[in-house]
Amino acid sequence: MAFASKSPAGPSDIPAPLQPSWIGPVSEGTERAVPNDYDSFAEAYSAENETSLINAYYERPAMLDLAGDVAGRRILDAGCGSGPLSAALRDRGAVVTGFDSSAKMLELARRRLGDDADLHLADLSDRLPFPDAAFDDVVASLVLHYLADWTAPLAELRRVLRPGGRLIVSVNHPFVDFLEAARSGGGYFGVRETREEWTLGGHTALMRFYGRPLHAMTDAFSAAGFRIAVMSEPPPAPGARELFPDAFADRPTDSFVCFLFFVLEAA
Repeated sequence: MAFASKSPAGPSDIPAPLQPSWIGPVSEGTERAVPNDYDSFAEAYSAENETSLINAYYERPAMLDLAGDVAGRRILDAGCGSGPLSAALRDRGAVVTGFDSSAKMLELARRRLGDDADLHLADLSDRLPFPDAAFDDVVASLVLHYLADWTAPLAELRRVLRPGGRLIVSVNHPFVDFLEAARSGGGYFGVRETREEWTLGGHTALMRFYGRPLHAMTDAFSAAGFRIAVMSEPPPAPGARELFPDAFADRPTDSFVCFLFFVLEAA
């Protein structure tokens, strides 16, 4: 998960992107740390994820809305983290399998979902431990933007989906990524690496993400054998403005630009 660092707003109807207070520029003491080491702050991040505007009242509700009626569907939660999306899908009747590259996150997911939960330690950059056409849907919630190259990961997600199955994706919005890149003289085209420092629960971690233009995303989906059924820029869940008034103080509507959502159909 990434957020654009706050930059000066342009016209009055275009507020600066949201930035939680625990995200900042990389400091000298953090720059040589292992990037994206969720094991180092899993408990703190999971606790933040439970109630935050961006996760609990924006990204997760949007993913569930796009998934729709999932009763009886076999769903793979790719990069499941501590399991909040898996739990919500299971509560709606789905048969859920999850994997993550963080052992600590999987411990938290098992605590949430129970000892019999179908959870696996795996990395989306590698071949996945599932047979061909094993799932009706895959949800990839704020996962792909950790990867510099989407080619092999998307091929794997297509492999484990049945024909006609869905890949439901949320990623950093390319426009927000571009605003951040532009602050340091970067351009829109091409893949851009971004680094941030996250400090939660007294733990500081180095986070690394890769932004890319919209056409690079859609080209990668098509090359992997997916058809774009939906592309969405949704508002947050009802009640978000009342719960987080400071975040909406300079926003005339409830909508903001943060993530971009896709529903992709496997050919």
